[in-house]
Amino acid sequence: MKQQGQIISGIRPGSIAEELEIRPGDRLISINGQEIADIFDYDFLSEDEELTILIRTSSGEDLECEIEKEEDEDLGFVFENGLMDEYRSCRNKCIFCFIDQMPPGMRETLYFKDDDSRLSFLQGNYVTLTNMSDADIERIIRYHLSPINISVHTMDPALRCRMLNNRFAGESLKKIDTLYEAGVEMNGQIVLCPGINDGASLTFTLKALMKYLPYMRSVSVVPVGLTKFREGLFPLAAVTKECAEDTIRRVEAVQEEAFGKYGLHFAHASDEFYLLAEKEMPEEERYDGYLQYENGVGFIRLLTKEFREALALSVQSEMVKDAARNVTVATGVLIAPVLEMLAGECRKYYPSCTVRVIPVKNRFFGESITVAGLVTGQDLISQLEGNDLGDVLLIPQNMLRSGENVFLDDITTEEVSERLRIPVRVTGNAGRDLLSAFLGTEAYCQSFHNEYEPGF
Repeated sequence: MKQQGQIISGIRPGSIAEELEIRPGDRLISINGQEIADIFDYDFLSEDEELTILIRTSSGEDLECEIEKEEDEDLGFVFENGLMDEYRSCRNKCIFCFIDQMPPGMRETLYFKDDDSRLSFLQGNYVTLTNMSDADIERIIRYHLSPINISVHTMDPALRCRMLNNRFAGESLKKIDTLYEAGVEMNGQIVLCPGINDGASLTFTLKALMKYLPYMRSVSVVPVGLTKFREGLFPLAAVTKECAEDTIRRVEAVQEEAFGKYGLHFAHASDEFYLLAEKEMPEEERYDGYLQYENGVGFIRLLTKEFREALALSVQSEMVKDAARNVTVATGVLIAPVLEMLAGECRKYYPSCTVRVIPVKNRFFGESITVAGLVTGQDLISQLEGNDLGDVLLIPQNMLRSGENVFLDDITTEEVSERLRIPVRVTGNAGRDLLSAFLGTEAYCQSFHNEYEPGF
């Protein structure tokens, strides 16, 4: 049987929990008489200024503690599982699912498909709503959890059932109405599959979602990603330049209509569409504060802006006297021309700074995958080995697992460094991080940290 309560794995120094002499291994049973099912129960119930908590010690003794605290003061518990509950897996069999296109033999966690509304709130993950009960919806409303990120894909119920391979996928769209009526903020996502939900179907979906403004604050359109491991899967075509151009036209038409009615541009095509169509990125105002930044919408516009601001400041302040550098940037094929452009701008002011950009073809997943975040360690090694890479190799942080130095194929940055015989430096996503990596001076980066806010 599952033990009652949530196991406490750590206590933050100087916290209320430490003062109460609560220890790792004890269990939090309830707050104000209510059991704690997950992190949302805990966050919501622990907000009160007066609490009665029930702790079961590792020896089995029950301790009831009465607490008076500030409203936003944390109790100081660290839990074994950040969600404090089992993760909910996806019940769909989407025709475009990237996980179904993964090769065998990779680490087990890469094959887990989550469809958990709690991760939508905590980490920005997108959910299909097919895995949510009425009780889940009610709890989102009661706890004022927002924004909720929803994988919509189409507002045609029958088509959605086919795309998600779930007979309840069309019916679950009604949950958007419930969230809208309760004033819950939402963001939407559409994975565009040519010949399936593009063209007139895309226009229909975007206009159908407009009725949920202002609570449905944004909808991003992203191209389907297709690996070489699609044997036996639904036949899908890659997004072409012509498809990208048509998608942009339709999205921008909806933007114009939405902005006229609601003051939000609402619909956004991801940067990939503009790169594929060889079109200039939209001006900054059209991103509505970069609501869909994590979904690849506006990354290039913000990176370029921040880089140029940082470059101008470095030149004006004359903080960087000597930028004699020889570096190589390894990145995905899609964004390589953008980084080459920025490297050229840097060279105008710092001619002794040599920056070469190498686009790495994705032979692991297939060359139709062109984003930097899916480049593997083995592709880096095989394509860069034997080249003159200068003094340091720069890679973007999204090539690695969050907070770790491991690529998708479990090769580490240390292994890449050893094989290529060159130091590997991981750069941040902000434009100033990129410039600092080009110039090789952290001191410069810190000098204008307070003047320019991070881009995300």
